[in-house]
This record gives sequence, C-alpha cells and structure tokens, in this order.
Amino acid sequence: MKDTITREIVRHIGVVSESTGGWKLELNMVSWNGAEPKIDLHDWSPDHQKCGNHGTFTREEARTLIRLLKKEV
Repeated sequence: MKDTITREIVRHIGVVSESTGGWKLELNMVSWNGAEPKIDLHDWSPDHQKCGNHGTFTREEARTLIRLLKKEV
C-alpha cells in the first residue's frame, strides 16, 4: 500500500514562471506531512492538487527566484 503524502501551502511567496498549460513554478512555504513548513519550489497545477519536480531554470527564472528569496530570507 502506498503511503499518502500530505501537503499544505502555508504561505505563497511568488510565481517564478508559468507554462502554457497553466502549471506554475511557485516558491511557497509548504508543510509536508504536517512537519514544520519549509521554503519549497515546485511546479503546481492550476488547482494546486498536483505538483511536479523542478531542477533546471532559465536565466530569467533564476533571476526571479533570487529576487523572491531575497524578499523572503
């Protein structure tokens, strides 16, 4: 049986980029499985029901990410 992973976006920090399909690369504070919230970077579906991984960035995405992190940290 597969374990269920819970996630709660505690605070939305910003959008790094958006795809033509509506998915957004977002920087958020997320609590995974009820743990202390962490700064989190994932692709999210428009309804926030699904998230994907992300590990590479365009130059503009990297600049946006740095700008958002500077505001947060």
